[in-house]
Amino acid sequence: MKSELRSLNEIDRLIHEPARLMIVTILFAVESADFLFLQRETGLTKGNLSSHLSRLEEAGYVEIEKTYNGKTPLTICRLTGTGRKAFEDYRRKLSKFVESTKNEAEK
Repeated sequence: MKSELRSLNEIDRLIHEPARLMIVTILFAVESADFLFLQRETGLTKGNLSSHLSRLEEAGYVEIEKTYNGKTPLTICRLTGTGRKAFEDYRRKLSKFVESTKNEAEK
C-alpha cells in the first residue's frame, strides 16, 4: 500500500488543482476554446480563470491568443503538445493509483 500512496507524489500538481483540472480537461476535448466558454463551463470568475490560465501558460501547457472578433476582444485558449502529454500522463498515473487502491481494498 505504501508504494501506491507514494505514487501520488508523481501526479502533476499543477494539473491536479481542481480548477486547472477542469480547464485542462475541457481543452483536451476541443481544439480550442474562448475565454467566455471556459468561464461558463467551469463556473470560475474572470479573475480566477485568468489566474489559472496564466499558471498553465507559464508551464507551457496552454497557449493563449488574444485577438478580436470585429471590435470585440477575443481570447482563444488551446492546449499545447506539452499540455496534452502532461494531461495524458496525469490521467494514466491517476488511473493506475485508483486501480491499485481498488485492488488493495479487494484483498
